[in-house]
Amino acid sequence: MADRTPIGWRIFFWLAAAYNLVIGLGAFLDAEWGSAEAIGGVLIFCFGIVYALVARQPKRFAPVLIAGILGKVMVVLMLGPPSWGESGDPGVGAIVAGDLAFALGFAAFLLRGRKLG
Repeated sequence: MADRTPIGWRIFFWLAAAYNLVIGLGAFLDAEWGSAEAIGGVLIFCFGIVYALVARQPKRFAPVLIAGILGKVMVVLMLGPPSWGESGDPGVGAIVAGDLAFALGFAAFLLRGRKLG
């Protein structure tokens, strides 16, 4: 059966993939080899690959978005409050806001799928 997911969702997942690939690669290249930051960068990058798989076959790979939601929500909870405060880092705050937007989008996609089928 063909995946008839609307093109808007596919574009959304490609954007999520690009977002994670760029941020993950940047974090990895900016970190010392073997450090916690380097490992985090690799994990972020790898989730970009996962979101690219979702973009190609959204219905097939939709369940993996649960891990994406959990990871992004945890990032928001850990980094959001200090980043969005008066003395927070605006760059980190923007990245965390992006994670929040993608987590909400992933949840909307999963909830939409439950209603349709």
